[in-house]
Amino acid sequence: MLKADDNPPIIPPNAESIRDFVGQWWVAHVKSRNEKALAHDLIRRDISYFLPMSWKVRRQRGRTIRSLLPLFGGYLFFCGEENERIELLRTNRVANLIVVSDQQTLIDELAQIEHALRAGVPLTPHKFAKLGQRCKITAGALCGLTGIVVRTGNTARLLLQVDILGQGAAVEIDVDMIEQLD
Repeated sequence: MLKADDNPPIIPPNAESIRDFVGQWWVAHVKSRNEKALAHDLIRRDISYFLPMSWKVRRQRGRTIRSLLPLFGGYLFFCGEENERIELLRTNRVANLIVVSDQQTLIDELAQIEHALRAGVPLTPHKFAKLGQRCKITAGALCGLTGIVVRTGNTARLLLQVDILGQGAAVEIDVDMIEQLD
């Protein structure tokens, strides 16, 4: 298990935002439990990537254990040219590459998740949802994010989706701070 400081950053240390990355986006379906190791490899090779992660807290034998886990287990997003794609494959940590046909949609979806992570709000993995009301957050640190409102018990959450994976992440919201889009 890695110490908190040994975990890779969600984007390379020399980058400001995923919107600044140059090249084509791909989704790497990595071998089991290799997401962080691949991120470290990409930092050494100076390849742009995005690995959204969230803290998971659990109790075991009277101890509290905090782990930083990938939000989309088994996947890492990277951006670059053909030579960087080949370098990624040389790491021997990738099981498959998913070609992104709609680059701008993926960038927009990932930018929302990056925004939420930088705002410091806890994200939890959530199943993909097509049904539900599309809404936009109108105030607060997450102002401008759009997604689908879902309910978990008495809590309202905004589902930030990544269509190419068929997955998403949910963030708790105050229903007074959203407006309907549809």
